[in-house]
Amino acid sequence: MKRYKNNRIIYLVVLMMVGWSARPQKMPPSAKETMSEPIIYTEGLKPDAKYFDGGLPHAVGVQNYQVFRANRAHPVEKGSEKGWTYNHQPYLSYWNNKFYLEYLSGEFQEHTPPTRVLLTTSENGKDWSAPEIIFPIYDLPEINTDKGYLPADTKAVMHQRMGFYVAPNGKLLASGFYSYSLTPRHSPNAGQGLGRVVREIKKDGSYGPIYFIRYNRWNGYNETNTNFPFYKTSRDKEFLKACESLLSDKLMTLQWWEEDRGKDGFFNVDPGDVEGAAYFSETITTSRGAGKALSYYHRPDNVVVGIWKNQWSALSEDDGKTWTPFTKNTTLSPTGAKVWGQKLDDGRYALVHNQTAGFRNRYPMVVMASEDGYIYNRMLSVRGDIPLRRYQGIHKRIGAQYFRGIVEGNGNPPGNELWVTYSVNKEDIWVSRIDVPIKGHVSENVDQNFEGLNSIQDLKTWNLYMPQWAPISLVENSYNLNKVLELRDEDPYDYAKAERVFPKSKKVEINFDLKTVVCQQGHALEVEIQNQGKGRPIRLRIDKKKLMFDRHQVGLEPIDFKVDEWAKIKLIVDAESKMYDAYYSGELVREKVPFANDVEVSSVERIVFRTGPYRGYTNALFAEHGAPSAGGLTIEDLPASGVKVAPCVYWIDNIKIDKLK
Repeated sequence: MKRYKNNRIIYLVVLMMVGWSARPQKMPPSAKETMSEPIIYTEGLKPDAKYFDGGLPHAVGVQNYQVFRANRAHPVEKGSEKGWTYNHQPYLSYWNNKFYLEYLSGEFQEHTPPTRVLLTTSENGKDWSAPEIIFPIYDLPEINTDKGYLPADTKAVMHQRMGFYVAPNGKLLASGFYSYSLTPRHSPNAGQGLGRVVREIKKDGSYGPIYFIRYNRWNGYNETNTNFPFYKTSRDKEFLKACESLLSDKLMTLQWWEEDRGKDGFFNVDPGDVEGAAYFSETITTSRGAGKALSYYHRPDNVVVGIWKNQWSALSEDDGKTWTPFTKNTTLSPTGAKVWGQKLDDGRYALVHNQTAGFRNRYPMVVMASEDGYIYNRMLSVRGDIPLRRYQGIHKRIGAQYFRGIVEGNGNPPGNELWVTYSVNKEDIWVSRIDVPIKGHVSENVDQNFEGLNSIQDLKTWNLYMPQWAPISLVENSYNLNKVLELRDEDPYDYAKAERVFPKSKKVEINFDLKTVVCQQGHALEVEIQNQGKGRPIRLRIDKKKLMFDRHQVGLEPIDFKVDEWAKIKLIVDAESKMYDAYYSGELVREKVPFANDVEVSSVERIVFRTGPYRGYTNALFAEHGAPSAGGLTIEDLPASGVKVAPCVYWIDNIKIDKLK
């Protein structure tokens, strides 16, 4: 404990020097005391596998934006005539006042050539450019190994364990790895392959040449038999400096180990054994996931926490030069996908991963919060909306997965939010903006109109789910020029969703104005009152010209609902009596409507507006559309998934929610 006390004293002295306005950080126990299990989750709340959100409380103020929607019928990739529907392993950075996101793209499934890496940019994290090819298809030389044979000109399989690097001299480098798979079941990241490539992204949007920054020379690849030159041949001195800086950064380059598996001493002391590489090399081959997909952060005592796949972690007190042995975080239950750890702008810490009871299902997507980077005591759902897998392929597991935030040193966007990118069903690319400080409850009543707001991103306490074909925006009502919230839906297999958490209430009055602008077919608007768990006791449905009170699929008689006219809806909710009253434009239209009782609730805490039916039950989705498997080849592609349907548009305004005594 001596080291811990000394660090605490130093921290207090520094705090006195800079002033007490900053939030004091909680110091963890020493590296020696925490090395046996560097991360511990203590809350005890566990997800329910029957729900895509795990039945967990939702983190307040999460906005989910779809960056790229896979489409075989109408491709959008710049420089490509093909619509490729395997998209995965995204990476994120913030540089030159922009977000940069790169991701791996294949024709239809994992580990199957050809593949390439695409790049897209955004100024706000919500609206993204059309992807451009940054690392193209690569023709392999003849490959003849004791494990299999590939003829010359077979296309390479790329792999992603690192995306970007912002160098000390301001250069932005993008990175990728060229490898191969002998079969779709053969991983390209087991030490085979040609090597790692980089290229510069310039401020004007252009790209520098592609170079190999590191060859897999022990596999026989070098300057003489590869298609791109070695970085040292560049005449750009600043580019060379950026490359040398990257190569000397032991934390950043440790992300390469899994694909590289170098035998030349580059990974001078590998994670897992501070005394040498023997432990690491033996453990990696026998311990599933160890050494794969590193993310890391610095604790308040400047100790680095390294997090790998499948519960593995270790600590470093010298920025990655040496590490404590790999150990399992027994209180985490990830799925084999990546875990993202990050220090937040408010000094706290967050983990984003799939906390699950099984290895295969990659849901729910959760965020966990910590004061010191050691003990995590909150678990909240980030998104519980998982669309149908539209295109089939090997290894296309269902769910949001392979989470990556912005690596230390790779930029910090304006604001305090946590930004995370990931793929969904290994076909669509998304980002989530998570409000900081991370919380699952609110204390103030809701009184929300949309005047004075410039963008939906100003709605800090709203949770938004926004596919590209089902956007949410603020629009101007032409009748009185006030702003309203618009939900628009043209997606045949997804929906838009806006959610607002309010104070936990046994009795509450809920008011909102609603208008159906147009809806020719499908995409009925559903309005639900839920608790911060599994309960959905109140379910309203606006389907064309009818307002329905759904309950057990056989609801009360609907009432007429006028299209293209504003309706004022009021609900008086009493969770103690398990009933509610419904008013339509000032008139009591339904009295003492019983709660739906599939899940017992004693309070309510959020309102949901959604342009499609509830999709949170995992068993219902799989029963209708085929259960997921490791191969992902259980059903055919969904018909017409690349074509928009007729739009449905809804406007919402004047949401007022008051807790009643």
